[in-house]
Amino acid sequence: MTDDARQGEPRRQARGQRRIEQILHASATVFAEHGYEGATTNAIAGAAGISPGSLYQYFKNKDDIARALADHYAERLQAFRSEVLATESAAGVTLSAAVERVVGPLVAFNLAHPGFKSLFARTDMPAPLRAAVAPVQQAIHGRVAALIGALVPGLDPAVLSRTVTVVIQIVRGMIPLIAEASPSEQAAMTAELQTVLVSYLETAGRAR
Repeated sequence: MTDDARQGEPRRQARGQRRIEQILHASATVFAEHGYEGATTNAIAGAAGISPGSLYQYFKNKDDIARALADHYAERLQAFRSEVLATESAAGVTLSAAVERVVGPLVAFNLAHPGFKSLFARTDMPAPLRAAVAPVQQAIHGRVAALIGALVPGLDPAVLSRTVTVVIQIVRGMIPLIAEASPSEQAAMTAELQTVLVSYLETAGRAR
């Protein structure tokens, strides 16, 4: 390899990385608008402003793009889990305050990443995606379980597991409604979500 070729390699790699990020950003938009099943590589290429042929230089098919997008979200979720879903969030605060500390950032994360719910917030996930997102879903479930266990101590393990599942499904059901609402209505619906979760967790605590 010549010196010129060696010097040009980092630039090509940087361009390639930018193109990948461009495609992933476009795929998030297309998945959010059309759902996973309704999305196509042609639509993703169009949203990215490139030809389908250019897209296929980086990804084999839609499943390949979705797996890469899932990995992209997983990296961002790792920081979110550490900062927001830590059991320290429950230390020395009321149940209502702890729920507010979690729900606000959670809603903001989903609004900032519109394709997230298309890949993670679903129970009928296509087989090609299941393996990619399962570790993240399991990690979220574990963090939520630890947080609820700290907020509502003394729950039977089976009751705690069921409570976590219900909480996650409530949030999954509300996030799309919040995302589609006007900014003022988003704030109101987020407050309603917090109220529902607090009420449910208080009921779980009384039933232990």
